[in-house]
Amino acid sequence: MDRLSTIDAAGQVVTAVVFDIGNVLLKWDPRFLFRKLLSDEAAVEHFLTEICPPSWNLEQDRGRSWADGVRIQSELYPEHAPLIEAWNQRWHETVPGPVEGMPALVEELVAAGIPLHIISNFSAEKFNEIRQRYEPFFACFREIVISAHVGLVKPQPEIFEHLLSRTGLKPQACVFVDDIKDYAQAAEQAGMRGLVFRGEAPLRQELIALGLPLERR
Repeated sequence: MDRLSTIDAAGQVVTAVVFDIGNVLLKWDPRFLFRKLLSDEAAVEHFLTEICPPSWNLEQDRGRSWADGVRIQSELYPEHAPLIEAWNQRWHETVPGPVEGMPALVEELVAAGIPLHIISNFSAEKFNEIRQRYEPFFACFREIVISAHVGLVKPQPEIFEHLLSRTGLKPQACVFVDDIKDYAQAAEQAGMRGLVFRGEAPLRQELIALGLPLERR
């Protein structure tokens, strides 16, 4: 866990925690699926960097439908059309479950009365799917800002400002947790504290250091 900032000169304390979803709250990796469908790791990496790269997936997070995304990429790479369609139809296999320790940490923060929120790059369709799968877990969060819902994606500063406007929170009172350093730094630029997620145990210690009432383990 990298802590990217410290308490400001005015002594502002953290009163809310904002989480990313993928690889912070829930495991996410298309490799979980494509290692079942392709013969070796080199083929998996080729598919995920050349055929359906992160920039393609980001367009779904930006609001493009999965049907359109699959159609566009299948027209470009017709020989890979079944694999591209599999990403849509078997997407649930890319999210096998919660990140270890995080449901318990979230429950502990809720029990302590700490408001929890989410900012995540996510397609509207796939977020609906995981929200149904993990509804009791997502009920712990007060405001959930999904990129496809608002037409903004991290690291755009406006997506952080959108959450602040919806909650009335001051940015200095928020800590944002993301597995991608660039996104944590974007939160810093929006006035929040940014933490780079490396696992539940390091995150727990960082949140304790910020004054949140968590049990030391």
